[in-house]
Amino acid sequence: MVDNRNFICYFKNIMLKLKQKILNGYKIAKNEALDLVSAKLDTLCKSANEIRQKFCGNSFDVCSIVNGKSGKCSENCKYCAQSVHYKTQTEEYPLINTKKIINDAISNQKQGILRFSVVTSGKNLTDTEIDKICKSYKKLSQTCSINLCASHGLLSYEQLIKLKPAGISRYHCNIETSKKYFHNICTSHTYEDKINTIKNAQKAGLEVCSGCIIGMGETISDRIDMFFDLRKLGIKSVPVNVLNPIKGTPFENLKVLSSDEICRTIAIARFILPDVALRLAGGRGLFKDKGKKMFMSGANATISGDMLTTVGISFEKDKKLIKSLGFEIKPI
Repeated sequence: MVDNRNFICYFKNIMLKLKQKILNGYKIAKNEALDLVSAKLDTLCKSANEIRQKFCGNSFDVCSIVNGKSGKCSENCKYCAQSVHYKTQTEEYPLINTKKIINDAISNQKQGILRFSVVTSGKNLTDTEIDKICKSYKKLSQTCSINLCASHGLLSYEQLIKLKPAGISRYHCNIETSKKYFHNICTSHTYEDKINTIKNAQKAGLEVCSGCIIGMGETISDRIDMFFDLRKLGIKSVPVNVLNPIKGTPFENLKVLSSDEICRTIAIARFILPDVALRLAGGRGLFKDKGKKMFMSGANATISGDMLTTVGISFEKDKKLIKSLGFEIKPI
C-alpha cells in the first residue's frame, strides 16, 4: 500500500519547487499544471496567492456590466438564458439608448468602479447597430472618464476597428472552455470563431478580456487546456464564471461546483497565468462568503453588481470585502 503521507509530501514538494520557479520567471508546462490537481488545497491556494502578490501586488481591478441588448440570441450555447432555443423567463429588448448607457456608466464611476462594459446578446451586432452604439460610446467618452470595454459577440475585423476610435480600450470575448470540450456546450459557432474574433480585436488595437465558465461538465484538464490557450493568446484579463444553472436551459440540472473545486481551479490558473487580472465573474453570489476564499486563492479582480440575467453583489458589499482582504482597488 502507498503511504498517503508520502504521497501528499511528494506533491507538496513538487508544488513548492514549481512556485519558486514561477516566482523567478518560469512558465510552467501542462504536465506540471496537472500535477497541481493532486496538491493539498490550502498549500496550493497559499502558493497561488504568493504568486499573485509577486506579479500583481495588492492591486484589485473591479468592473461592471450592463445588458445592452437582451434575449432572442440565435446561438445554442447550453448555459445561456438568452438563447431562442430554450424556454426561459429572460426579458427581451433591443439595443439600449445612449442616455441609458451614459447614466449607467456615470453611476458606476461615481461608486469607484474602474471599468464599464455594454454586453449585447446575439452572435454579433449588425453594421447598423455597431454604428449606433459607437455613437453612444463617443458621446460617453466625452462625458465620463471610466475605462470602457465592449462585448458584442463575434464581430468582424471591419466592425472591430470602429470601436477604438469610439473610446473602447478593451474587447471581451470568452472562449468558455477548452477546444476539445467546446462542441458539448455550443454547435452554432466554433471555438475557432472565438479565437479569430480575439485575434481580430488585437489586430484592431484593442486589449482583450477572455475567460471561461466552469461547471459545465468539463474536466479539470479541460480547464487547464483553456488557461494555456489564453496564455498563448497573451490575454491579461481572465474572467472565471461559475455556472449558475438556469431553469429552461440544457444545463438546468447540473450541480453547482463546490467552493473547494473553484478555489483549486483559480489557484492552478494563477500558476499558469501569474501576472493577469484573474477575475471572478458570474456565479460568485451563489456562495455564502461571496468569493472570499477564491480571492485568497489567487484571484485579484471581479465583476461587481448585477450580471446579464442574474442578480449580482452590490459594489458597496464588494468594496468592504476587497479592502478587508488587504487589496487596493486600482487597475491591473
